[in-house]
Amino acid sequence: MPSSSPVHKAVARIKAVVAYAKIVRDPNQLGEVFALADSLSDDATMSRIARGIRRHPSGDAALAARKRVDADLASLEQLPRGTLGFAYAKFMRDNGLETESIPSLAVANEGDFIRAHLYETHDMWHAMTGFGPDVAGELGLQGFYAAQIDGPLPAAILAAGLLNTALFSLDDAPGRMDAIVRGWDAGRRAKLLFGYDWAASFPKPIEVARAEVGLPPEGIGKAPEPATVDAPAAGRREAVMASPDIAPPCA
Repeated sequence: MPSSSPVHKAVARIKAVVAYAKIVRDPNQLGEVFALADSLSDDATMSRIARGIRRHPSGDAALAARKRVDADLASLEQLPRGTLGFAYAKFMRDNGLETESIPSLAVANEGDFIRAHLYETHDMWHAMTGFGPDVAGELGLQGFYAAQIDGPLPAAILAAGLLNTALFSLDDAPGRMDAIVRGWDAGRRAKLLFGYDWAASFPKPIEVARAEVGLPPEGIGKAPEPATVDAPAAGRREAVMASPDIAPPCA
């Protein structure tokens, strides 16, 4: 059934609402995130995303080549510490993640490739940006996605995450909001990460890989330390106001 048919659209919307409600209750339900992604992947949406990607030469080349990404964690763990590949493998191992948990999608057309590529590289985006797998980190990465990918999924996940924050995790609001802002701002400034040549870049120092795409060497996963401002010396204002060159304010 074509994804543009009224019946297909109605079914997709119902599935989206169900998945959305489950994500609001628990943003860590990966299966529901995939279900939401599938329900928001009609032909018109994928064409819109493709047009946005094609505005970047690297994205246009990626859509033409349709190169799949296959990462072997055991091999990447043998790379020197500090490389992008080692950082990605460590992110996966430290968080109990396996590449097999990501759906492997068949690619018959451009829209299929976009979805497959985003699925396959999601955790690589985590390693590149430095965002963790906790809710704040996922929302921060979705902020980055929202700035780079012209589709509805990042906004939908952000909305679900914010509703979860309001209803169940208000104490986490500052950290989550900070992460979203950092992700959005960095995503607008960075080069398009879709289509990045991961295989060729895994052996590179992660600082070099980040510099290539316009990210700071430390990544954006953690909030920068707040700048300290020296307090004015005691009595300074009084001393200035007492100067004979300064006229006192009118009463």
